[in-house]
Order: sequence, then structure tokens, then C-alpha cells
Amino acid sequence: MTMTKGPTAQPPGPSEARPARRSHVPSDGTANARAVEAARRAMLDDTRPRHRTRIGADVVCEALLLQGVDLFFSYPGGVILPLYDVLGDYPQLRHVLVRHEQGGAHAADGFARVTGQVGVCMGTSGPGATNLVTGIGTAMLDSVPMVAITGNVPSALIGKDAFQEIDINGITLPMTKHNYLVRDANDLPRALAEAFHIARSGRPGPVHVDITKDALQQETSAPHPTHEEVVAGLPGFRPNLDANGRQLKLAAAELATAKRPVILAGHGVLHAEAWDELVAFAEKTQTPVAHTLLGIGAISEDHPLSYGFMGMHGWKHVNRAIQSADLLIAIGMRFDDRVTGNVRTYAPYARIVHVDIDPAEIGKNVAVEVPIVGDAKRVLAALLPLVEPVDPATRADYFAELAEWRRDSEGSSWHGSGAWREGVLSADYVIDRIGELSAHEATYVADVGQNQMWLARYAGFRHPNTHVSSGGLGTMGFSVPAAMGAALGRPDRETWAITGDGGFQMTSQELMTLTADKIPVKIALLDNKKLGMIRQWQEIIYAGNYHSAHLPGPDFAKLADAYGIPAFRARTPAEVDDVIKAAQAVDGPALVWFEIAEEQNIFPMMPAGKGLSDLIEKWGGADE
Repeated sequence: MTMTKGPTAQPPGPSEARPARRSHVPSDGTANARAVEAARRAMLDDTRPRHRTRIGADVVCEALLLQGVDLFFSYPGGVILPLYDVLGDYPQLRHVLVRHEQGGAHAADGFARVTGQVGVCMGTSGPGATNLVTGIGTAMLDSVPMVAITGNVPSALIGKDAFQEIDINGITLPMTKHNYLVRDANDLPRALAEAFHIARSGRPGPVHVDITKDALQQETSAPHPTHEEVVAGLPGFRPNLDANGRQLKLAAAELATAKRPVILAGHGVLHAEAWDELVAFAEKTQTPVAHTLLGIGAISEDHPLSYGFMGMHGWKHVNRAIQSADLLIAIGMRFDDRVTGNVRTYAPYARIVHVDIDPAEIGKNVAVEVPIVGDAKRVLAALLPLVEPVDPATRADYFAELAEWRRDSEGSSWHGSGAWREGVLSADYVIDRIGELSAHEATYVADVGQNQMWLARYAGFRHPNTHVSSGGLGTMGFSVPAAMGAALGRPDRETWAITGDGGFQMTSQELMTLTADKIPVKIALLDNKKLGMIRQWQEIIYAGNYHSAHLPGPDFAKLADAYGIPAFRARTPAEVDDVIKAAQAVDGPALVWFEIAEEQNIFPMMPAGKGLSDLIEKWGGADE
């Protein structure tokens, strides 16, 4: 180991305690409505004289406080300076100065995923706004509640190609649930209240609010709407939360005749906070539970009915169970291509029950026999009394076969077995040890590539919302800034960012944010000096044509030291435990540089265009 209120509403006073952070806001918005009204009363009761007139920038700060927001991530610029000019009058709002707007968006994303609250990020006009786009797109494809606020040029200059003017509303239109261009400060209270309601309601997702500079500067006495007024003003937005009774009975009938059922748990289970209902349903019906990448944590992996991670780089035994199932009960997942592969060969013997809050997802990719539209928690609670309890003995042969497949699958992997080759450090071993030494109680934030799959397979997740990963967009550079937000959202947990040398170098400037804001993220840098997944595909699919896969990097220990972050280094399996423990002992951020085998592959692998029955389990050369 080597170390290197009404019209004159006032914000809450500085002496008021910061509200307790909620772990989850129900999708029906009732808890949030109560919180908003409580905050409103606090604002109205505050009679401190205002030392200046109320302007649009004040409305933004007030709206954040009314929504229970006490933390946001931003980077200043010319058109949003009116907001920064008043921010000092709102000491309850913690502003985290990121080093790049993309980092701010990912931090808001990570915060939202571990807390269930709406994450908030901000940026200025032009490049400040476009730098947020990757983070907004990441949140959209993973259904993460976020409000992204940007400034724009003054209203009179809209459409004139003014300095740093860009049609950010047009850019974000296809990657948000809704977006706003606000030119009048009097419209700000409603626009912001609607943005938060839309972001968190139904299927969560990002909402973008673009505000012209003159709207931020304009005097206003416009009041903030109540929750009821917001809902009444959105007549076309009524997510269906409760399932149709007839569909529930059909689902129960399907389960009553199934011999080889499998539950597929997705991200929607976590959004709905339905993990207890999922476990109760699985236990009553004696049905094994597989999970998607974003469904990790929906059931503890040490539960007897937890069968594991499915899909392109999922476990062979899980994919085999899906391919042999006679019934799939999919809950809060969308049957994307990384789960199904070729849909023509997907689950050929299975009838499918699909539960999702978004009706657009049902039947979009895979035909289903029983569609159920509704919130996962409510659907499972309603379905539970309709199903008959199953005697485990009646599934004895089925479970014996599944157990045999699992032994074969995990036994042929390197899970927890130590070095990939004698004396050479393997990524799976590193992940296994991080999970063990953190007692599986930390928050683990993945980057994208091989490191993402190693984390999903080998960390051993026990709790919901402890796994954070860019699943839909596959955004490299996600882990470190998202871990910042996750650590601030759940300071009671240890937080690990698991990243490769490629993804790390995309957003490594956020090391300064970690230092400046004393955010205690532990970074596990898996350095194979390659773009690992690119190299693997080039080896297997492109006949070893390794163009641009080699990725020379800096001395990462010196880089961390330049930012004031302690760094530790491991090159062999024997050093791994010591460097992890050393990083855990640091009161603040720390980096652990693992120099792993340069040519280790992640198996199994489903090639593009193939199906779950066409997995590549091994390849010639170093991995044999």
C-alpha cells in the first residue's frame, strides 16, 4: 500500500431549523402538500421587514424552500447573477459550487436517487445550459425526479441570437417531462410549483425551467399557489395510481396456474417504495425474484428468493430462468434491449404480466397478456390478498433446478475467489471486498462500462436505494459527481464511487468540489489503462482491432494530492483490504487507485442482436 406567503411572503428566518430530510415522497403528492402548507405558514408567520423589494430571484429561492429543498448544485453566470445576488438572504439554502454544470446535474441526480426527493441543479445561459443536458438526459431515461433551472437572455433579446442565447427549451423538450420558458416574474411561482409536482408525480423525471434575466430582476407580488391549486391547474396530468380490479384478478389467475414463475423487479419498485410489498408477494407465492440493473436493491440479495441480476451482462442462471419460465411478472421495468436482447427469442414459453405506472411502456417492447397500469406499491398491496399462498414443497423440483443452475453459474465465475490470475488484481475481487468491508451498508455509485457491471454483480446489495447507476443513457463520468449528491443526501451512509480510469477522467474536476465542500466520498478507481468495455467488444466482435482502446492516464495519486485528497494504491490482492480500510479511516474524501488486470473481461456477455440464450460465457486468451 502506498499513500500519496401571500404577496409579501418572506423566507423562513435564519434561526429556524432545517427540515428533516424525507426518504421518499409518495407519488400521490399528499405528503408533499402537507409539507408545502407547513412551509407556507412558516413564511407567512415571519414578519421580519424586507430590506428591499421582492423580485423574481426571491421567488425562486422561496419556491425551493416551499418544496422542502435545502440543497442545490449550480455554477454562476451572467444571466443568473440576480439569483446569486439575493442568495445570501436565504441561509437555509445550501449552494454547492460544482466545477462543471454536468457535474451539478449528476449530483442532483444522485441526491434524488438516494433520498426520493427532487434534485435541483442550475446553470446560466448558453453553454451553462447545454452543459446540463447530459445530466438531464440521464435523469430522463432513468426516471429520476429533477428540476433543472437555467437563466436565459433578457426577453427583448429572445430570438435575436444574443450573446450566449440558445434554444435550450427546444433542446430539452424530448428529454424532459415538461419544460417552461418564464419571461414574467409573476408567472414564476406557478411554473416552479408545477415543475416540482410534475417531476415527482407518476413516473418521475426531470423538468426544465428556463427564466429570462429580466424575469429574475422584475419586482413581483405574485403569491405561491397551494398544492390544490397546482393540481387543479394541470387537468391533463393525472397519473393512474390504482390498478383496474379486473386486471388484478387476471394476474392472480395467471399465477395460480404457473409452474415456473419469475418476478422481474425494476426501478419502479424503488420509486414506489414497494420493497416490503414485493418481498411479501414473493414469499406468499414462492416466486423467485430477478432484478434489472436499476432494480438492484428492490430485494436483499441474501434473501432466499432473490435470484439475481438479469440481462446482457447479468448472471447466466437468471437469464436461463427467464428463458424457461412459464410466467413473468414484471414490476416497474420497461423490457429495454439490455434486458431482453432479441425480443423474438425472449422468454419463449412465458405469459407476461406487466405492471407499470406509465401506460406507454406496456406493450412497447414486448407483447404482454395482462397489462396493469398503476403504482407498484399500490398494485402489489391490492394483488397480495387475491393470490393463494403457495406451499414451498410444490415448487421443490423447480427450486432445486434453479439452485443447480445458480451453483453452475456462480461457480464458473470469479466471484469472491481472489485474483483473476496468480498475483494479478481482478476487478471482481476489489468490488467483493469493498462490499464486505463496508458491511453492505454503503451507497455504491457506478460509472459506466465494465466497472458498472462488476459492481452490479459482486457488491452484494442488501438495501434499497444503495445502488446508483446510469442505466438508460450509460453516461461515462457519472459516478464521482453523482456520489457527491448521494453522500450529501444520505450522510448517514458511507459512499463509494466505483469508476474506471476512462469515466473518472471525464469529470475528475469535481475532486475540488469534494474538497471544498468536505464531501466524504470514497473513490475506487479501477485502472486497467483501457477503455475496458470498448477493448472487450473489439476483442470479441471486431477481431482484436484495438483502435483507441488504450487509455494512458496520469499519476492518479499525484492528481488526488493536487486537490488535497489522500490517495492509496493497490497492485496485488494482498494489498486490497488495507487500502480500503485506510480510505474508510479518512475523515473526508479519499481515492483508492486499484491497478487491475488490463485484459479482464466481464462475462457472460450477450452480443448485440442476440438473445438471452446466446450468451458468450468465455473467450479465448487471457480469460480462460
